[in-house]
Amino acid sequence: MNIILLSGGSGKRLWPLSNEIRSKQFIKIFPKEDGTYESMVQRIVRQIRATDADARLTVATSKSQVSALRSQLGEKVQICVEPSRRDTFPAIALCASYLVDVEGISPKETVVVCPVDPYVEQPYFQAIKELYELAQNSATNLALLGIEPTYPSEKYGYILPASKDRISGVRSFREKPSKDLAQEYIEQGALWNGGVFAFRLEYVLEKAHEVFAFKDYQELYEKYDSLPKISFDYQIVEKEEKLQVLRFLGDWKDLGTWNTLTESMEEKILGKGVLDTTCDNVHIVNETDVPILAMGLKNVVISASPEGILVADKEQSSYMKPYVEGFQEQIRFALKSWGSYRVLDVEEGSLTIKVTLLAGHSMHYHSHEYREEVWVVTKGEGIATLDGVEKKVRPGEILKMPKGMPHTILAVTDLELVEVQIGENIHVEDKKLHELS
Repeated sequence: MNIILLSGGSGKRLWPLSNEIRSKQFIKIFPKEDGTYESMVQRIVRQIRATDADARLTVATSKSQVSALRSQLGEKVQICVEPSRRDTFPAIALCASYLVDVEGISPKETVVVCPVDPYVEQPYFQAIKELYELAQNSATNLALLGIEPTYPSEKYGYILPASKDRISGVRSFREKPSKDLAQEYIEQGALWNGGVFAFRLEYVLEKAHEVFAFKDYQELYEKYDSLPKISFDYQIVEKEEKLQVLRFLGDWKDLGTWNTLTESMEEKILGKGVLDTTCDNVHIVNETDVPILAMGLKNVVISASPEGILVADKEQSSYMKPYVEGFQEQIRFALKSWGSYRVLDVEEGSLTIKVTLLAGHSMHYHSHEYREEVWVVTKGEGIATLDGVEKKVRPGEILKMPKGMPHTILAVTDLELVEVQIGENIHVEDKKLHELS
């Protein structure tokens, strides 16, 4: 199978664990058999591989998420980078063009597009495989996966099939109705629109060329920032006459809010936390080193990270987005392809960061014009290069880099260091890259 995974959005409804760099799909919250945890994106890739070990996976994502994807998935997937966020139709068009023009896949090949963050079990991927075969072997232009609803949700769009057969034509679509209207749709056999589509690449590319007027992938990429923001549902799905829907009867959850996420958590507490015996339906997710104690609470989620602290009724937590958008805090934690960093302290004229470098990885060889830096190695071994001079470093080593001095460090083993930036104008753009001879 060829599968495009859509990995977009900042997941602000899962603040404070998610931010512009670490979206909800990268939060490691699901326990594995070996006692470690995996994220939504790791879980869905593992499940796809269990169904089709040879599946070609391509993730469509923004530039800010590339490092997190590489950190969690390595080279297991191809990545099609969106220069900016322009909604689902431009993203799918760019990815389809990438597969044909860059990866050399035939335009007649079939692909399945699905979001990266549903919480599902293995039957879902068997249905995706069936959807793939439906689009590949039938005369339909577009095949959709419709989710059998479990309640009259106001948060999802609805597909109204032409019949109640497992595979059916489509009568119409309805966007996020009221609860009463959703119940009426369900009684008529309506399905949730889970955002899963299958089609031949040439079909979407033809539609994309009509709307965006581009020659090839490179031209589409270069003009991407100027493309209109259009959803795939609006531009393609709702206008297509030759389409079919496959009814999926299995478990499916959209983990876009704390309420739905905690429903799928196997443990009440992640991180340092204690619930007294009077707590009912309470979850703690704590990424800090400070313990959290909850007493006498009901239907509450408590989450703490370097970004902030949330204490909310689970139902009410779904409405946090407008408040979070008003926060202008500096991002304090980010996953990178080479490791991660965590902001420890922000002061006027200084910034203190904990940097974790994975074995075999290094920073760019770079210098700063407006700040000096001090590194204190706290764990592991590495090789630092300061102004062209190499030096082996171990825990306790202190390195000082004045303004203008090129520097880098290579992790021989997993390496941790505390970096103190000192200067009157500390900002991420203050970085000049150098060639390392």
